[in-house]
Amino acid sequence: MRVGLATCAALPDGFADDHLLAAALSAAGADPRFAVWDEPDEDWSLFDLVVVRSTWDYTQVCDAFLAWAEAVGDRLRNRPAVLRWNSDKRYLAELASEGIPVVPTTFAGPGDPLPGLEGEVVVKPAVSAGGRDTGRFGPPAHGEAARLIALLHEQGRTAMLQPYLESVDREGETSIVFIAGSVSHVLRKRAVLRPDEVAPTRDDGIGAAEVMYDEALVGAGSATTAQLRLGEGLIAWLEGRFGEPPLYTRVDMLADAAGKPVLAELEVVEPCLYLATSDEAASRLAEAILDSR
Repeated sequence: MRVGLATCAALPDGFADDHLLAAALSAAGADPRFAVWDEPDEDWSLFDLVVVRSTWDYTQVCDAFLAWAEAVGDRLRNRPAVLRWNSDKRYLAELASEGIPVVPTTFAGPGDPLPGLEGEVVVKPAVSAGGRDTGRFGPPAHGEAARLIALLHEQGRTAMLQPYLESVDREGETSIVFIAGSVSHVLRKRAVLRPDEVAPTRDDGIGAAEVMYDEALVGAGSATTAQLRLGEGLIAWLEGRFGEPPLYTRVDMLADAAGKPVLAELEVVEPCLYLATSDEAASRLAEAILDSR
């Protein structure tokens, strides 16, 4: 079985996570190969399945990426419909309307009035990844927050505002990784954003926030019963919405002021799954890929 592992031009041979997956696929009898998603000469019809992995430049050319996904079609995992839905963080508003606990989020598109700024806030684009164009601002720096929103609007982008939850500094972020709808492993990420600044980024073709390159940023974690319940509820919601659970899902959650888990982001496009944090994670994902044919 020929499996294409879609990556980006800055990582033509994949990321460390992808290498573990490729080895597990080979061990399971598949024939994996890395392929750059926007390489014009790539023939995607040669693959039996294509799995989106380190396509980390897609948010800069989102329409082209989604057109590519549609062209690959039913052989793509995750499937094009769920990628399109998840590529814009306005999906958080839909989830909130369904009663799912989500970090309170306000969206402001070009031409919309500046949202009210209260307390410490996080500003980011609605289409973004890797901490690009994302900042954390306390009341003395609200002018900087307003300037970031204005810049995003000048670029034709929608901005989103969220309160900065203090629990991040104490507890970090918990992520539950689901493979084919079942819990695979749990991650803990420490706080990413420093106070009163737009996160510095690296100029390397990916452009993620500098802190994302810290090998100690994410490690193995554990989940409470409430966190597992939230994650499993989201998987059930996705299955109802799209007819099946995604091949891979990373559910990123924080604790609110009352200590209850709330969804920060639901990642089903190209999340790093940190397979090295769990001995069997790469094998589980490889088996799920082969079973999804």
